[in-house]
Amino acid sequence: MPHGSPARSHGTAPARRDVVLLGSTGSIGTQALDVIARNPDRFRVVGLTAGGNRDLVAEQAERFGVSETAFGAEDAERLVRSVHADVVLNGITGSVGLGPTLAVLETGATLALANKESLIVGGPLVQRAAAPGQIVPVDSEHSAIAQALRSGSADAVRRLVLTASGGPFRGRTRTELAHVTPQQALAHPTWDMGLVVTTNSATLVNKGLEVIEAHLLFGVPYDRIAVTVHAQSIVHSMVEFVDGSTIAQASPPDMRLPIALGLGWPDRVPDVGVPLDWTTASTWTFEPLDEDAFGAVRLAKQVGERGDTFPAVFNAANEQAVAAFHAGSIGFLDIVDTVERVVGEHTAGELSLEGVLAAERWARQTADRHLSR
Repeated sequence: MPHGSPARSHGTAPARRDVVLLGSTGSIGTQALDVIARNPDRFRVVGLTAGGNRDLVAEQAERFGVSETAFGAEDAERLVRSVHADVVLNGITGSVGLGPTLAVLETGATLALANKESLIVGGPLVQRAAAPGQIVPVDSEHSAIAQALRSGSADAVRRLVLTASGGPFRGRTRTELAHVTPQQALAHPTWDMGLVVTTNSATLVNKGLEVIEAHLLFGVPYDRIAVTVHAQSIVHSMVEFVDGSTIAQASPPDMRLPIALGLGWPDRVPDVGVPLDWTTASTWTFEPLDEDAFGAVRLAKQVGERGDTFPAVFNAANEQAVAAFHAGSIGFLDIVDTVERVVGEHTAGELSLEGVLAAERWARQTADRHLSR
């Protein structure tokens, strides 16, 4: 969990930070480059990595004057260890980001973490590797919580409340969800994200992963982490304190805000986004999550409470099921149903890097067996 620091005195400019971007061609990476391009006095890119798309990486490297690039997770780890950086933004999608996350923590650089899967599947492995304050969350919900937590001490926190837009299928019943298509699942009403994350937002698996992430980042028990559906995506999450007050972070939905804060923490980068217009009438709604239609959050809490390699199995099985859904092999409801069956067959494994990888392989194979029926 990021820690606070004294406010910077007026007129003192923050030192420019050297930044490595892992996943520079994805949604997070390209938006991070936009933030950096607008703030050359604050940030300098010293390394870029991607899973592919070499032409785009070459264009990015030329534009930002970067000589160090890498492709694939293993090469990304080597780049992280060989290039000095003040901040590394991990914007890789999926659990393949675990190795790079551990490599960043090993170097002592600040880890701006958008790759939630690496924390979730690594769990205590990542926690043990991180120094206090070394991980700064980039997910909008966890960035909001980190900001709100600066309003009180840890023992004054009653609960965390994560907001969810509800995705493109908010308000639909389980019966109505049976026939939705991959194209419909990718039509997120608020956020511009990649295929896997957008699909996870439609199933609410993403929110389930974020509940686990919140527990690991902030040390709050699962029974004190709640989810509420907030269709407008203006309030990004809240912290409720023991005196009855609630501190919320609100802003228009723009990932550049938490990205900029992740790169500059604890300093804020001026004029990253457009602030809310408080002179215009607007309505914000909050409603309970329909756990019958969207069972992923309930399942994720169960997985998180069991710990060990269960979160890795949950995540890997979901990745296989999402791929099958977009291939037209299964229906929308089959995604979470498959994950639940795979989790139900799992027994705790060794909590080491090798153990996590073995659990993931088992989960993918088991998911494929269920998906081929």
